[in-house]
Formats: sequence, structure tokens, C-alpha cells
Amino acid sequence: MKKLFLIIGAPGSGKTTDAEIIAKRNEETIVHYSTGDLLRAEVASGSERGQLIDSFISKGLIVPIEIAIDTITSAIKSAPSDIILFDGYPRSFEQMNELDQFLSNDTEIELVSVIEVVVSEEVARERVLGRSRGSDDKVEVFNNRMKVYTDPLMIIQAFYEEKNLLHKINGERSIEAIVDEMELFIESKI
Repeated sequence: MKKLFLIIGAPGSGKTTDAEIIAKRNEETIVHYSTGDLLRAEVASGSERGQLIDSFISKGLIVPIEIAIDTITSAIKSAPSDIILFDGYPRSFEQMNELDQFLSNDTEIELVSVIEVVVSEEVARERVLGRSRGSDDKVEVFNNRMKVYTDPLMIIQAFYEEKNLLHKINGERSIEAIVDEMELFIESKI
């Protein structure tokens, strides 16, 4: 059975970097996927689906649920390891519900925990606007992405807290401290 850890956090929270480091340290047993990376890879492929995805990402909007769920579940099922760190999902109440429905009907994947990397909006803004990787790092797009993240956050937190799956980590420390804490937590759950 695949053991799934969802890692959520604001844009710039470091969730992708944290998960990448943990997967690298444990490459025999843990694989990491980022919703953003999966979707950007599809965009880079130049496919029709990639162009559609780009029309949402370039404006800082959420990719339609069917496309995201299909992309995510395909990646999980074909993962080379049984422990999967998946960051950047869910980002809306609808995505959370859709994923929950999918997981409740799937006997191959167990959602072990949702790890939230917590940072303030000020820290997130400073990090994102300071790295300038592309169009998603402009102030207006950052503001959109932040709103998209924070609007459903309380509902998502409450949903996973009720299932006793939410674990929060302070993301305003050194990468080493965050990664070490996250890695120990993951190891304690597997």
C-alpha cells in the first residue's frame, strides 16, 4: 500500500524544497512529487493539456479539479516507492473533497498525514518576490496565489484536524531545522 503525505503551505513556505531534501536523503524509500512541478512539466511538454494548464497557472489561478486529480493520482499509482510526499495539494475545498472521495474508494493509497509548513504572509511574500523564477513571481500574481491559498485554508485545516491528520511545522526557521523535524515526523508515521 502506498503511504501518502500531503505537504501544504503558502507560496514561498519552502514545502517543495523541504520535501525534495527528505526524498533525496531517503531515495530508496521515499519519492516526492510537487503538484506545481507535475503541472509545469505538462506545460513544458507543449501538449494541448499543457496549454490549457498554462492558461490557469500564468494568472495564478487553480487548475481545474479533474486535470489536477488525474495528474496526481496517476503519479501516486506509478510511484517507484511506497512512501510519497506530495506538496501543494489540496488548494481548495473542492480539491480536498475530490481527493478524499478518491482515497476513500481506493485501497492502494493511505493518506497518513497532512503536514502544513506555516509561514507568515510577510515571509512568504519576501521569499517569493526575492527569488523571481518567472511570471508566477510578480506581486499581482503572488497576491492571487496567496489569496487562493488562504481563502480555503481554515476549512482544509479543520477537515484534516477532525480526521486527526493535520501536523503543523514552523516554516520560519532554517531549512535544516524544518527538514529534520519533518523527516522525524514522517519516520514516526511509517
